Amino acid sequence: MIWNKDKETMSRADMRALQGKRLHKLVEYVYHNVPFYRDKMQQADITPDDIRSIDDITLLPFTTKQDLRDNYPFGLQAAPASEIVRIHASSGTTGKPTIVGYSRRDIDVWSECMTRCLTAYGIGRDDIFSVAYGYGLFTGGLGVHYGVENLGASVVPTSTGNTEKHIRLITDLGISGIACTPSYALHLAETMEKMGVTKSDLKLRSGAFGAEPWTENMRKEIESRLGLKAYNLYGLSEIMGPCVSYECECQNGSHINEDHFFPEIIDPNTLEPLPYGTTGELVFTTLTKTGMPLLRYRTRDLCSITDEPCPCGRTNVRMSSIIGRSDDMLIIRGINVFPSQVESVLLSIPECAPYYRIVVDRVNNLDTITVQVEIRPEQFDGEVDTLNPIFELEKKVKSHLKSVLSISPIVQIKQPGSIERVDGKTKVVTDLRNIK
Repeated sequence: MIWNKDKETMSRADMRALQGKRLHKLVEYVYHNVPFYRDKMQQADITPDDIRSIDDITLLPFTTKQDLRDNYPFGLQAAPASEIVRIHASSGTTGKPTIVGYSRRDIDVWSECMTRCLTAYGIGRDDIFSVAYGYGLFTGGLGVHYGVENLGASVVPTSTGNTEKHIRLITDLGISGIACTPSYALHLAETMEKMGVTKSDLKLRSGAFGAEPWTENMRKEIESRLGLKAYNLYGLSEIMGPCVSYECECQNGSHINEDHFFPEIIDPNTLEPLPYGTTGELVFTTLTKTGMPLLRYRTRDLCSITDEPCPCGRTNVRMSSIIGRSDDMLIIRGINVFPSQVESVLLSIPECAPYYRIVVDRVNNLDTITVQVEIRPEQFDGEVDTLNPIFELEKKVKSHLKSVLSISPIVQIKQPGSIERVDGKTKVVTDLRNIK
């Protein structure tokens, strides 16, 4: 099923023409309403009249996370306060949070785009859908919630926490769809198994997972344990929230709602545009946003884009899975390491559970990387410090990681349940080099 055939199956020529018109209108809007962009454009000797087609987007300045922090809280807001109906804030890492204001039109666009995602996942009016993202300043909960309501399905705003109650609701209400982080989905599966609930007791058939990196092996793990089909859902608060892109039933990349969010791939070092099919940094321009529109926002996510036809019939370009980030990439002894690489290796080893942590440190001026991973309960029958099989497993994991990462990590096998579970985004990396 396709929710909006007019926009989701538009010809490439018509889409680019629409994007060009919307870009020109957007540039005029921010030029007259956002001093930050007006100053940037004047410094580059650019006026709105210079933007005549979508190809002219390369003339425009980039926007970074630091720009949002420097203009905290409302410096990049284009709409007057009287038109802002909702304010979200990023779940942020360091420094000031990112404040994003939404107009009524923004909320309507968000709901429309999220409904496109849900329809691609096979969710319809007869479904009961649990939203297990956090509600509040994080965009996940309300973003998916409004999309479910716009679709006409029944939404259950479970949020995170109280996992046992959530599982009872899934079984008692016959919930058929769920949205949450991949790590929380695994936490649900683990809790469900402890409660004696099997996937045959559930009616779950579709899950929308995002807000943190995950791999194909993690997808298979979730599908196997919850008995559903797991789809990727991508978004970021600065651009809109969940709904920016979504997988269809073909699951060969995530379709971008490019009539609202124009994507580019750039070289993160030279900032030059890269052709489709090349891996680089993902950049978005919010073509229709009126609350806090952004020009060429550098997401720092690394992926590629393709405009090859998709068997599902949608013509919107597709983005690959995120392979890492250009700014939180770990550099260990001169070698680039992405957490997703570590996860992919761990989940390919049958004895390893999908719960792990990466600790980076510096000892005697030498960077070290330690990977802590739980052993699966069925593989564990004693203390990890005394079992020879544990030692052999550590050697096995270390060997696999070294072949992929090109460096030799320290591997620590942990008892089942010993690595902390969280309800929201899981922080898998602790870099002790930054706090010494």
